[in-house]
Amino acid sequence: MGPWEGPWPDDPRYDPELLEHGDRRNVVDRYRYWTVEAVVADMDQRRDADALLHVAIENWAHDLNIGSVVRTANAFNVAGVHVVGRRRWNRRGAMVTDRYLHVHHRPDAGDLAAWAAAEGLAVIGVDNVPGSVPLERRELPARCVLLLGQESSGLTAEAQAVCDVVVHITQHGSTRSMNAGAAAAIAMHSWALQHL
Repeated sequence: MGPWEGPWPDDPRYDPELLEHGDRRNVVDRYRYWTVEAVVADMDQRRDADALLHVAIENWAHDLNIGSVVRTANAFNVAGVHVVGRRRWNRRGAMVTDRYLHVHHRPDAGDLAAWAAAEGLAVIGVDNVPGSVPLERRELPARCVLLLGQESSGLTAEAQAVCDVVVHITQHGSTRSMNAGAAAAIAMHSWALQHL
């Protein structure tokens, strides 16, 4: 969108720089020309406290999928993304959507579990490990954290131990696993179908 045409709106949510120079961000029309802070505040307000989703992903080897997970989490307006393990992550795949989300660092799975318990959130692991149950047709808690593992190795034993349940996405092809970013998107969509 180019520079604003006509009289400028008298609304503090609008960014004078964007009004003057145009808004080329990848945001829905509702948020055109708004400041980042105004977008974040509006997204926070639109969430239902009774149906609250967080997403967490383990980051032990600088996983490139974290950016994709963050971008998808933005699309579903999750309440927060938690990077478990290494603090640094590759933001390239997020396509700057991390600016509109609350991204937190958790040093380990135990810290994530303690935080989730204090917030009244179930921890749902997503991985095709022995003992996991199919995600399909499973009722997911309205208030939960979806915890995903590292792309190459999946959920660590420590992460599995803090989960209330671990679910897997049933596959019908020859590959043993799917991309962590794709798995996160499917899991978030499954939750959204039930609670949004």
